[in-house]
Amino acid sequence: MKDKLQIIPIDLLEIYLTQVSKTLQYRFDTLEDADISTDTFSFYTSVSSVFSSKIEGEDIELDSYIKHKRFGIEFLPDYTKKIDDLYNAYTFAENNELNQKNIAEAHKLLSKHIVATNWQGKHRIHNMYVSTPDGRIEYVATLPSELENEMKKLYNDIAILIKAKLSIEEVFFFAAFIHLIFVKIHPWNDGNGRTARLLEKWFLAQKLGHNAWFIQSEKMYYNQHNIYYKNIRLLGLEYTELDYSQALSFLLMLPTSL
Repeated sequence: MKDKLQIIPIDLLEIYLTQVSKTLQYRFDTLEDADISTDTFSFYTSVSSVFSSKIEGEDIELDSYIKHKRFGIEFLPDYTKKIDDLYNAYTFAENNELNQKNIAEAHKLLSKHIVATNWQGKHRIHNMYVSTPDGRIEYVATLPSELENEMKKLYNDIAILIKAKLSIEEVFFFAAFIHLIFVKIHPWNDGNGRTARLLEKWFLAQKLGHNAWFIQSEKMYYNQHNIYYKNIRLLGLEYTELDYSQALSFLLMLPTSL
């Protein structure tokens, strides 16, 4: 299996396995849904949607969103619409297989109020830069001419890993790497971070079962967003020069969310 992976490196797997917590399986098995959840409302999907959106700068509080989603309390549409879209994407992911087609469908849902309709679920065709609030270029994503090939490799690897027999530690390793590589390719015009964090959770759920949707990884990344971005930046400034040997600190973040 591992010799067939085209874009996800495994060089760090051995050292990762020595550093990741040995209680991972136990902590995963103890996860359970919140009492407040119902057949039509998921507390942990709300947590995922709110905190993934907050990482991207959305001004939304979990308490307010729960009042809106669970109890029907009205807020101004601009306050909740992007979070509602992401909530719908998570719900879609919970009920569908992780593959190329469904990843595009999930982006259509989460980007409904982020990008133009004709770019929802479609890879970008322009250069992409990630910049700081003061206008400094922080990262240069893969070139449009290389994007389709890089995404083809990632989709290939996801398909292989979905079918592979993996330990829970390996599942967490590859889930975090899918998140990281997707962010670095940056295939959409917008919504890349939201999608990457969804893919990470989606992969965990495909491999480990429904309990994965109760993991509060997005909340953890938000609470440690400075470290989160620092660990992403460690790899380098440009896609062609990324050094994935520097990815261990990022990969080890995900297990701490249990």
